[in-house]
Amino acid sequence: MTQEAPSPRKHSNSYNIFILVLTLLSLAVMVVLLLPLSDETIKLLSVYDNLICIIFLIDFFFNLKISPKKSDYFIKERGWLDLLGSIPSLGLLTNAGKYMGLLRLARLSRLARIARLMRGENRKTLVKDILENRSRYATFLTILLTLIVLTVSSVLVLQFESISPDANIHSGGDALWYSIVTITTVGYGDFYPVTTAGRITAMFIMFMGVGIIGALASILASLLVGGSSSAEEQEAPATPLAPIVEQDIMAIKNELAEMRQLLEGISKKGDKA
Repeated sequence: MTQEAPSPRKHSNSYNIFILVLTLLSLAVMVVLLLPLSDETIKLLSVYDNLICIIFLIDFFFNLKISPKKSDYFIKERGWLDLLGSIPSLGLLTNAGKYMGLLRLARLSRLARIARLMRGENRKTLVKDILENRSRYATFLTILLTLIVLTVSSVLVLQFESISPDANIHSGGDALWYSIVTITTVGYGDFYPVTTAGRITAMFIMFMGVGIIGALASILASLLVGGSSSAEEQEAPATPLAPIVEQDIMAIKNELAEMRQLLEGISKKGDKA
């Protein structure tokens, strides 16, 4: 009698989407770091890269913990590549993008594994799950889109503004603060772009901010009104009420039959009289 293999670890669809998008974003950061950029832009990209590394390290140890056999994940599923691609630079190297580029290529293994999990029947299951749980995924995807917009916009604004001597956005912190203030449609006016490319990027942030804030407001309104409870009521099966309805119908039929007999009796008495 053959022994059954242990069931492989399985993450939720939301988790897989998050790791997939984060992997693509990290590879994009790795490529951009190889371009001739300003020192402040490189520092900001390195900060984002280190944050992604920390998340990937947490993902690595989480996968290692829930794996039925640690050696299978580390060797057969190339978990050691996940570990290599998750080592942060932490500012120890002056040019993190060039020196750590080879280690970052190990993230392609993570990308290939997640892409493999999301094709074929798994893709159909994912699409069905998203359509059936739109409200839950709407919150998750809105927050994920917000993080991507903040990351991309802060890097672009900082790079465009760093070439102008009249710019008032000089550091990664200034660019991130400006992106947050703009995407929330607050607009304090303490930082603003002066270059043409920076203003075009600001328009992109504004349009995305209107959509994101509108989506969050819609999600919050649905939670406050209790849309989930009404949806559950609509999805509740009607079969338990069927016997009760049938009994009521039978009782009404019996009452109508008795009334008919009573009326016929009264009518016959009237004819005799």
